[in-house]
Amino acid sequence: MSASFPAILATACTANRRPIPILVYHQIAEAPPKGSPFRSLYVSPRAFARQMAWLKLLGYTGLSMSGLQPYLSGERDGRVVGITFDDGYQNNLVHALPALLKQGFSSTCYAVSGLLGKTNVWDEGLGIAQTPLMNEAEIRQWVAAGQEIGSHTHQHVNLLAIDEAGCRVEMAQGKAGLESVIGQPVHHFCYPYGNYEPKHVAMAREQGFVTATTTGRSRCHAQMDLLQLPRVPVLRSTSLPVFWLKIATGYEDRRNK
Repeated sequence: MSASFPAILATACTANRRPIPILVYHQIAEAPPKGSPFRSLYVSPRAFARQMAWLKLLGYTGLSMSGLQPYLSGERDGRVVGITFDDGYQNNLVHALPALLKQGFSSTCYAVSGLLGKTNVWDEGLGIAQTPLMNEAEIRQWVAAGQEIGSHTHQHVNLLAIDEAGCRVEMAQGKAGLESVIGQPVHHFCYPYGNYEPKHVAMAREQGFVTATTTGRSRCHAQMDLLQLPRVPVLRSTSLPVFWLKIATGYEDRRNK
């Protein structure tokens, strides 16, 4: 089924009335020592709490991907920001959740169903420190606190490195595995490493995902594919002035290649 898909699986696009930033975070923890690989992907708990407080002060509401849907579809309009976390780190629960709850925000964490309670083993070969991922009970705790779980495949695979059958299995097991843990549908997907091709977009649509996020850098504008949504990265070095530029101006839009 790689050549064509039924008309019912046609592309669905955004229709938002104003640009919507979808923030992407990874680890909410103190950064490892200088020289450590991918140190930029750590945002300190203090910095994260300050960013959430600033969003609230500026009149924004932080939302999960499901909460963002009416805005992306044009049904609603307002000052909203999507908040997403990749990989499902335990430190998201420990450090990010209290800050989100304090501001009344929701978010989506893309978890790896086959690695719950384990560590980021996909990074081991790069020398990145192994960090605990949320286990099943913690995933349920995250959802019970009003947050959302999305899928990041079953084993955090590079979709470009495996065949089509393997990709379908990874997507299907990633979704089904998380659904069995939380007891509710998983509607949102994130491409691991940001690596994907048009056929993977079609597979995500085939699996029934409503949205899928990428590592493309931009705020979301009208007429973007809901299964290829760009995001706005927040890094260790992101100061509050730059944070404001990222969400309120075309700063990130210009980086979308």
